[in-house]
Amino acid sequence: MHKYILKRLLMLIPVILGVTFIVFFILNLSPGDPAAMILGEQATAEALEMKREELGLNDPLLVRYFNYMKDLLRGDMGVSYRNSISVWEQVIDRFPNTVVLAIAGILVALLIGIPLGILSAKKQNTVIDNISMVLSLIGVSMPNFWFGLLVVMLFALKLGWLPSQGMGEGFVPLLLSLILPALTLGTGSAGTIARMTRSSMLEVIRQDYISTARAKGVDERTVTYQHMLRNALIPIITAVGLQFGSLLGGAMLTETVFSWPGLGRLMVENIKSKDIPMVLGCVVFLATMFTIVNLVVDIIYAFVDPRIKSLYKKGR
Repeated sequence: MHKYILKRLLMLIPVILGVTFIVFFILNLSPGDPAAMILGEQATAEALEMKREELGLNDPLLVRYFNYMKDLLRGDMGVSYRNSISVWEQVIDRFPNTVVLAIAGILVALLIGIPLGILSAKKQNTVIDNISMVLSLIGVSMPNFWFGLLVVMLFALKLGWLPSQGMGEGFVPLLLSLILPALTLGTGSAGTIARMTRSSMLEVIRQDYISTARAKGVDERTVTYQHMLRNALIPIITAVGLQFGSLLGGAMLTETVFSWPGLGRLMVENIKSKDIPMVLGCVVFLATMFTIVNLVVDIIYAFVDPRIKSLYKKGR
């Protein structure tokens, strides 16, 4: 198990190298001058040139990338161009808000997706199954920002039940401000989880041990949850893990629509202003978290299926 965990952690290196290089290259090709953003439009040409030299913007692209990675390996993510505050401090300050939103979103996805997938599998090829899969398809296909605007117009503007923007302070205000963004974020993931649950349940539902359990007089609820769902969990856990990792890194539009002070919104704001250190810091951190989430999912497999645990012990 330890060898496997170490192997997966080492996989972070090529992931971070690839992601940072692509983002670094794209940001440096995009229009805009960080020196002008820092000094303002009224700065003289001499002052702008001195600032570019100070920031190393006059160096070749590969030299700048090498210098950035050298600092990153020492734990230095750099300083934001916009406010001269440490990138690490800003990332750590915003990341818990993104985690709260992602957890709420995945809970919404689980509460909707798994029951819908189970119902669809048990009612295969019926009207209920067709309706469930159509709803799942709508959830997967619907853009988050569009659905977010719809729920804001309905529940915040028309009905006035829930706040439309920001993150409330205190338990109850936080819970109320979390409902709409979590619903928006979790709906798309619910569709994916529902379809995966249905597919996995259909593979299990025809197995002989299911017929045997029913023949022994085991009640249908126990058969469904103890025999069917438990043996169908591996693909579902995979889908949930991937969706949670995606929610951590893909909540940018939802955070922007609801003015949620998370890492995704921070990254969008700094992409607009071409704050290269800030954007790269967010990308590196989110890529690392995504890989760690996948590692945690693999470890959970061992507790769900003893056969997988034995493979880990052999140093898979």
